[in-house]
Amino acid sequence: MNKFLNYLRNNEIDGTIIDQIITEHKPIKEKAIAQYERYKTSVAGVPILQREAAQFEDFETGAVRRIDHLVNNRLNNAFDAEIVDTKVGYMFGHPISYETEKDGENKNTALAEQINRFNTVNNIADADSEWGKKAAISGYGARLAYIAPDGSERVANVNPWEAVFIAENDITEPSFALRYYTVFDWVNNESIQREKVTFYDDKKAYFFEKSEGNWKLIDKKPHMFDYCPLFGLPNNDEQMGDAEKVIQLIDAYDRTLSDASNEIEQLRLAYLILKGAGMDDEEIQQLKKNGVFELFGKDDDVKFLTKDINDTMIENHLNRLEENILRFAKSVNFSDESFGGNVTGVAMKYKLMALENKCITMERKMTAALRYQYKLLCSAWAKKSNVKPDDYLKVWFSFKRNLPSNILEEAEIAAELKGQVSEETRLSMLSFVDDVQYEIERMKAEQDAYDLDDEKDNDDS
Repeated sequence: MNKFLNYLRNNEIDGTIIDQIITEHKPIKEKAIAQYERYKTSVAGVPILQREAAQFEDFETGAVRRIDHLVNNRLNNAFDAEIVDTKVGYMFGHPISYETEKDGENKNTALAEQINRFNTVNNIADADSEWGKKAAISGYGARLAYIAPDGSERVANVNPWEAVFIAENDITEPSFALRYYTVFDWVNNESIQREKVTFYDDKKAYFFEKSEGNWKLIDKKPHMFDYCPLFGLPNNDEQMGDAEKVIQLIDAYDRTLSDASNEIEQLRLAYLILKGAGMDDEEIQQLKKNGVFELFGKDDDVKFLTKDINDTMIENHLNRLEENILRFAKSVNFSDESFGGNVTGVAMKYKLMALENKCITMERKMTAALRYQYKLLCSAWAKKSNVKPDDYLKVWFSFKRNLPSNILEEAEIAAELKGQVSEETRLSMLSFVDDVQYEIERMKAEQDAYDLDDEKDNDDS
């Protein structure tokens, strides 16, 4: 999309360029939608759910008919969804902590007050988690900052396949952005589909609508920020989804398990072999009622014609596929018995190293995106409060992994570190402390209360 950058810097946006941008983005959109449909386990998104039963020709005489094609199990094993959900739960199970500098006497700054209000109004913990989930599924996420009717600054996550970013370096800080989407109106009790585009630069939002095959500019107005308010969150530099590299392995697992299930179920449809005996239609119907065979000859026999199933080979094949899926997707199976209660902290870290490395990459991308978000917000807050435009540089983001905690071990380590590191660093190592600054303030308030009680007791004595 960078090929449009110089043109847009020197020319105003128009319908022709809008059409070219959308056409260029189409393959990216199709891939993102396909990955999201697969995550939702829709029939259109999962190949195994679309598989038709194998068709076989009848035997030449027509007297014998194949029935093994009547069984067509389509078993989806949603490894892709599990890979995404494992990462999101591990990385965002604890909300991101937003911290700022303090004024004298450890008082909150105007910036901190604005951030606390903003996070509460926007339910930011949930928004951040969903933003990260969409990025993990589709390769990148999108978020729009806007001014609500009540004048407050809000953000909303946008479907990534609807967003196009035109940036010099990174989609976390775009120069221009475009959102194209479809709306439905009711006219004379009929649903009418309308295609719309909103284009953003650093000052205005431009509203287009498709009419007679062309994009027409409908309106434009200031968006009240000093930078492009639609920005992205890349999952990685390649903008690849977490399961994208192992899709073929997952499909192979689906096929193998479905075929194995077919083989097992087809045992009920096996041919009945009568050796030394025959049956007419009346005898077959009678057999269905009483289930009894009467054999007179010593060589007479009755048995089913079945296939031999090599269950050991199937099991080994499935195990290898699962191992490779989790390995190449850099994920883990927390339900595995190797994650027992006796696993030490160091051993746990080794097991989680691949997942942790993947999360560190996304953590850095998200830090860049959030830094830009607060650059946007501070540009708006500076117009109506004591916040300065460059105060976004005073905001820090803390990520805490969501893992089972050994509180006794953590407490012992924290006790050993008392006086060796800062109180803020020491408390940040405790998994049950979500907000370090709040905990420090509570500890100080309790200590002040104890000191006041001691002074009162001394006065009384």
